[in-house]
Amino acid sequence: MLDLFKVPPKDQVLVTEDALRLTVTQIFEKLGVTREDAADAADVLTMTDLRGVETHGVSNMLRTYVREYRAGKLDPRPGWAIERESPGTAVIDAGQRLGIIVGPKAMRLAMDKARQVGVGVVTVHNAGHFGAIGHFAMQAAMADMVGVCFTAAGLHVVPTFGSKPLLGTNPIALAAPARREAPLLFDAATSAIAGNKIRLAMRVGSPLLPGWVTDRDGSPIMEEKPIFNREDVYQAPLGGTREQGSHKGYGFALMAEVLSTLLAGTLPTMLAPGNGSKNQFAAYHIESFTDLERFKDTMDEMLRTLRTSAPAPGQERVFYPGLLEAEEVQHRRAHGIPLHREVLDWFGECTRDMGLPPLAAA
Repeated sequence: MLDLFKVPPKDQVLVTEDALRLTVTQIFEKLGVTREDAADAADVLTMTDLRGVETHGVSNMLRTYVREYRAGKLDPRPGWAIERESPGTAVIDAGQRLGIIVGPKAMRLAMDKARQVGVGVVTVHNAGHFGAIGHFAMQAAMADMVGVCFTAAGLHVVPTFGSKPLLGTNPIALAAPARREAPLLFDAATSAIAGNKIRLAMRVGSPLLPGWVTDRDGSPIMEEKPIFNREDVYQAPLGGTREQGSHKGYGFALMAEVLSTLLAGTLPTMLAPGNGSKNQFAAYHIESFTDLERFKDTMDEMLRTLRTSAPAPGQERVFYPGLLEAEEVQHRRAHGIPLHREVLDWFGECTRDMGLPPLAAA
């Protein structure tokens, strides 16, 4: 899946991590975001690109965020309101702050609570886009905790047997630390394909695979098909069709709705369209459950067993969630982050308009 929408080599321009972080931070500051918040936002986007998740990195998302700030849809000022709190929980109204700025703070709060009582759970509503939520789960893993995130937002996915989109792509993420092996990082939409992958496929001219989307009456499209207009299709739940298990993706999406939306005291999007993104951030303090060193050693043994298991005929090796992303981080830090030339052109227009130095190629 990581290779499906890769930028073709002929269209690639390599940039360094430091250059990308600096330029993205400066763009957010020009939009009125504080330096601290701009650094958090740049960290989410840059790490997402380093992990090879172009669908949620600068290529797809930064221009959207710039448009939303300029249109007044997002509030650049710092601040949120804690509406309800206990030693292990909190409910936060983000006040239309961007999710990739609120998210790191919410997970840090969940981690602080976990250190005190074993588990911390923070729900956030009334927020802008949260980006790749695996980033927040990894915050916990990097602090020797287990991190879990759920998101509910949008109306793009039809329920199994449905003709009308009533759910978002509603991703779920989990990250857990190991000792020598790369951390476990699972981050996936509960739809057959993430919404941003459709936009990316349209931009690079890649067809969508069978079962990823439906036509406008909810019937799954079961052949490869290029998409030229996002409004021509709806998204299918994970599985695509009932025979392939779409009821499971549908159920996972509802799980994300309950944990992200109802527990935040707000309505799911199907009942209140346009009420922003909702998210749950959970941190599990491993030492409250078991010995940390034993946990990490056992994680190593489990992940190594998966990684070294015999591949099926025609396959090179077996992966576990997070391994490819960890390898991509190492490669891109050494050789540069590939961006499409069109993305670099957009950066050039944006920085000129804001009076900033251009994003330099590696």
